This record gives sequence, C-alpha cells and structure tokens, in this order.
Amino acid sequence: MIVDCAIYRHGRRTEGPADFSDALDEARAFGDAFVWIGLHEPTEAEFDQVTEEFGLHPLAVEDALKAHQRPKLEVYDDSLFVVLKPVVYEPDSDTVSSGELMLFVGDSFVVTVRHGEGAPLGSVRHRLEAEPEVLGHGPTAVLYSVADAVVDHYLEVADELQTDLEGLEAEVFSPDGGGSRHTASRIYRFKRQILEFRRATGPLAMPVARLAGVGPAARAVPFVDQEAQPYLRDVSDHLTRVNESVEGLDRLVTDILSAHLAQMSVRQNDDMRKISAWAAMAAVPTMIAGVYGMNFDHMPELHWWWTYPAVILLMAALEVVLFRLFKRRGWL
Repeated sequence: MIVDCAIYRHGRRTEGPADFSDALDEARAFGDAFVWIGLHEPTEAEFDQVTEEFGLHPLAVEDALKAHQRPKLEVYDDSLFVVLKPVVYEPDSDTVSSGELMLFVGDSFVVTVRHGEGAPLGSVRHRLEAEPEVLGHGPTAVLYSVADAVVDHYLEVADELQTDLEGLEAEVFSPDGGGSRHTASRIYRFKRQILEFRRATGPLAMPVARLAGVGPAARAVPFVDQEAQPYLRDVSDHLTRVNESVEGLDRLVTDILSAHLAQMSVRQNDDMRKISAWAAMAAVPTMIAGVYGMNFDHMPELHWWWTYPAVILLMAALEVVLFRLFKRRGWL
C-alpha cells in the first residue's frame, strides 16, 4: 500500500498533485524540490505505477517486490537502489527478527519500500519534517537519515544483546554451573540470534563505505550529494562499532558454550567417580557375603561362635576405610 506521497521544497512539505508523474514533473520544475513516496509491502500492480513514472530498473523492482535480499547498493543509470535490514530484538523471547527496507534514490525523487516490521520510516519522516535545514539537502538527506536511524538502532540492539548475554554468562558460571538441562539450548538459540543480527549488519559495511566515499575502492556515487559524505562517514563509523560488537558477542557466546560443555563434562566425571566409589564400597560386603554364602560342607570358621560378629565388624571396618580414602581424594 502507498503510505505517504509528498513534495518537499526548501526542506518543507508542500501540497502537490496526487498523480506520481505530475508530482515528479512539478518537483523537477522547481529545481530545488523532490518527491518522497513511501510504500509498505506493495502489490505488483501498485508498484507498476511507480516503476512507470520514475523509470526504475526492472531488476531493482523485482528485488523490491520479492524482498528477502541481503543489504546492498546497486547503481543504475537513473537511480540508486539501497537495501537495508532493520532489526527488532525481543528480550523476553531472546528473538532477533529483521525486516527489509529498500530505497530508490534518483533525480528529484526518493521511493522507500518497507517489508516487515521494525523500519523507522515514520519517525524519520516526522523528524526530517521538523528539521527543514536537513531535509533541504534533498534525496541524499533522506538516504542518510534512514541509514542513520537503522544503524543507530543496531547499536541499541547490540547493547541489549550484551546485557542479556552477561546474564546468561552469570548463569553459566554460577555455583551450580548452569545446571539447568536447558542451558545449552538457550546458549545455542542465543548464538542463532546473533547470527541473524550479523546477517543484517555485516553485508551493509561495504555499501555504506561506498556511499561515504571511504575504502580502497572509494569513488563518487551518483545521486549522492558530496556534502553529505561526512555524515555518511559517521554512519559508517557507527556501523563499524556495531560489527565489532557483534564479532565480540559471537566470540563470547562461543566461549560460554565451550565453558558450559566443559563444566558438564567435569560434572559427569565427578558423578562417575562418586558412582565408582559407592560401587567399590558395595563390592566389599558383597564379596565377603558371597564367600560365606557358598554351599560347601567343609569351610573354616563356619562353626565358630564368634564368626558372624567378626565378619560384620570386618565389613564395617573395610567400609569405613574405603569411605575415608575416597573422601580424602575428593571422590565423595
């Protein structure tokens, strides 16, 4: 569906024609205006109208309709095509979910296409409309503001993941060693969420660096105002921080999982030693009772009156000796 369509001139929203083509012609006639159209999960018929009026590349249109794209930047003759993946973290369920946000940036127009939840377009549009000096820089201002909002939210999600991971770490290294049978599955699920987060942040580094004009292959990108590159470099710096944080989280959760498995192995070894110690203690009276339980006619001590109490005392003494021995060695 078409969420919003507006013409912005000198950074301020103006009333314009409802038809896309007339709106674009009017914006270009002003020379210092642009059209911003917002779409949410558009149908093919709805998007065909935008494609025809703005001359969008068919490959980019196909990606925008089908979604399920990785973050990227594509440069076409008449527009830029940028894919971002906003993320949402639910601490109660330890779930990271991602949506998709596509931007077509061209001569005097911006088209944003949103799939899923979590895209900050509404708040970005309201904030920009309250800052006409920023919005006056044209479509590049929209591109920068959307990317900045998405990446800044990445930082918030990374902080939330860090906090929850510290809690999980404290549980694993608690006195009981994270003895819950579900601890390992929780750690693995947490690692899966970090992987989902990484899929959104990692591939975005190169497109943002390209927009900011940094890196070994830095060169001017069409439809991007050169004056905006310092701001885009700031977004690139924030994204680098996010990726470093995600790398650290991934390594830490791997270490926590390894430590938990090691603790489980040590605990199992302790259990086996205790079982072996008790089995050894049970074997002594069993052996003595087995000897005296054999049905032979001629056996020593069978008819001695003190044999029974002597055997009982012998069993008890051996049990005490074994118990003290295993206790000293830490098996019990």
